[in-house]
Order: sequence, then structure tokens, then C-alpha cells
Amino acid sequence: MSCKYCLLFLLLCGFAALSAAEICKTDLLVGTSCTIKLPTKNIDKSVNEVKWVHLSSDAVVHRKGGTMRKPIPGLTMDEDGSLTFQSVSLKYSGKYTYTVFNNEGTQLDAGEKEIKVYANAPKPTVKINCDVVTLTCDFGDRKDLIVSWYKEDNILSDKKDQNLLLTSAQAKENKPYSCSVSNPVSKEKSDSKQVLCTGTGPGSTDGTKPRTLFGFDLWIMVSILAGGGCLLLLLICVLLFCACRSCKKQKQHEQDEEELRLRIFHDEGHNGTARSKHTARGQPAPPIPQEDTSPQTPTQTQPKAQARGRPPPPPEEDDENPPPLPRPRNKQHRRKHEEPYRPME
Repeated sequence: MSCKYCLLFLLLCGFAALSAAEICKTDLLVGTSCTIKLPTKNIDKSVNEVKWVHLSSDAVVHRKGGTMRKPIPGLTMDEDGSLTFQSVSLKYSGKYTYTVFNNEGTQLDAGEKEIKVYANAPKPTVKINCDVVTLTCDFGDRKDLIVSWYKEDNILSDKKDQNLLLTSAQAKENKPYSCSVSNPVSKEKSDSKQVLCTGTGPGSTDGTKPRTLFGFDLWIMVSILAGGGCLLLLLICVLLFCACRSCKKQKQHEQDEEELRLRIFHDEGHNGTARSKHTARGQPAPPIPQEDTSPQTPTQTQPKAQARGRPPPPPEEDDENPPPLPRPRNKQHRRKHEEPYRPME
């Protein structure tokens, strides 16, 4: 039983040693733990001085006389002077220089190492634009990825751009296409998508037939209906405005008529039954002739003109039956008390 435990312990130690002894490659995936080996041999940590410098960030890992100076989280130095990363990240990409000195300060060795850290490649998506029959491999704004195109799982070796332009003959084939993105440490491939651009019109971005309304393009019909609705709403607003204005004018007219009626009634009540100074047509009424009361002498032999009767007084104003206008006097009408003409004998 004890032998089994010993073998299990040795096996675990071996795995730990292998994992700790993993050497950093030039290209690393984010999260990898590895070690950059120091080429210099026979390093005595109690005597020798070792310095690692990251040129991109000026980070320094320095050990002298067995004591670490300015420790950096995530970076450690082994006994043999190698630089170990607990978990690499993108900021650790770049070149590292190392320098080895003896206890007297003499430089024994120097050199340079470089590592490149990459993130996992995302899974891309194929987008189809049927306006010009173009396929787009969408994977965000990553700049470290290489694009590859596939037609029915056969790679198109000469197509490396993010956009793939198809000819009319290729579009009519209705074949499935896919793309993949990769960097030195990872690779992802999209789902296959069939190109169905035959008979489609502008505005289709997914390779399917665009939606229609009453047999026409959906967005064109929506635009037409929206414009017609706006015109109808404008017409209704104009009609409402005209109706309100007409009602306002009608009310104002009624108010004016009422005020005129009240004003006439007030004037009639104020004047009473007094005789109007004007006729119905606005002309001044003729003066009433005065009756001559002088006595007639019986001895007068000459006959006098018969006195003219007093004209009736003009009637009061009547709105319904206005009085007739007086006629002008005849030139042959003789004045009052004028004797008739007698021829000379």
C-alpha cells in the first residue's frame, strides 16, 4: 500500500516538474505559464548578479547576491537566473534583455529574448450583401488575425481579404461559403452560409429574398404610405383651421347684428314719437305751410285765387312703409294771394 502512495507521489512530482520546466515559445496564448531560460551556465545565485529588462515597459527583474530587487507581480526569477511567467498577458509581449555579472561587477554574459502573446481567435460570422454579391467575414476589430475562405469546405487559397466578391455566375450556383480566422496560437471557423441572391433586390443583407408589401419592396411602400399619411394629416389640419375661422366669423357677424339691433331700439326709445327730421331716403322733410288768417274784405271785387289746402303732415318714420318723397313744385303754380292774370282791355 505504501508503494502505491510513493509511486503516486513521484508521478505528481514528475508532472509538476514538467509543467514548471515548460519553455516559453516565441508565440504564446494568453494565460500560459512558461519560463525563458537563461543561456548562461553555472550561475551561483549567492555570488552572481542577473538582470532582466522588458524593453516595451521598462520593467526590471533584478537579483543581486541572492536578493530580489523591485519584485514585479507575475514575474519571478529561478535559481539558475531564468525568468518565469505565472500567467502571460498581452502586456508581456516584446523583447527581454538579460545581463549577467560576477561578484566583482564584471559582465559575464548578455543577450535578448522575444515573446509574442496572442488572445484566442473569436468565432467569425459570414454576412451577405446581395447588392453587389459580397461576403464579409465579421470578427470585430482584431488586427492580429488572418482570414481564410472556404467554398463547400474547400479552401480558397487565393482569398485572404475580409471581404469576398463573387461573380454573377458564382452567385447563381447557390453554394455554401464559410470563413476562418487564425493567429499563431488559435483558429476559429464560421458556420457555412448558402448564397441565395438570385432574384433578390437591393437592401438584402442576409442572402434571403427581401420582404415585400403588395408586391413591392417593403421600405418603398412604407415610405409611400408614410408620405400619404402626412399629406392627409396636413389636409385635415387645414380643414379644421378653415372651419374654426368660419365659425368665428359667423359669431362675430351675429354679435354685430345684435349690437345694431340694440342700438336702433335704444334710439327709438330715446326719441319717442318725435317727428323725424328726414325722410326715408335721407332727404330733409319739406316745411309745413302756415295758414293765412288775415280777414277777407267783402268789398273786394276781384276774385282771388282760391287758397290752397294745407298738405297733410308727413307721416312718422316707419321702417316697414317709408313715406313717399314730396314732389317738386310746378313752375305754373302761383304763389298764395297772387291774383289771376287778366288781359288788358
